[in-house]
Amino acid sequence: VKGKSKSRSVVLDSSSRSAGIHRLLRKGNYAERVGAGAPVYLAAVMEYLAAEVLELAGNAAHHT
Repeated sequence: VKGKSKSRSVVLDSSSRSAGIHRLLRKGNYAERVGAGAPVYLAAVMEYLAAEVLELAGNAAHHT
């Protein structure tokens, strides 16, 4: 039994974002080696921070 189908962009979104971050971490000379989990963790942190900033901006816009 198959679940609800997902578009390719939804499935590849997080992995492609992590791949881009991994490339930037390697090219940026931040460290000699970059672990496989580092770009995934960094993508999650950036997504969380963006959500927090957008929530605060929405609250500020709502109260003005």
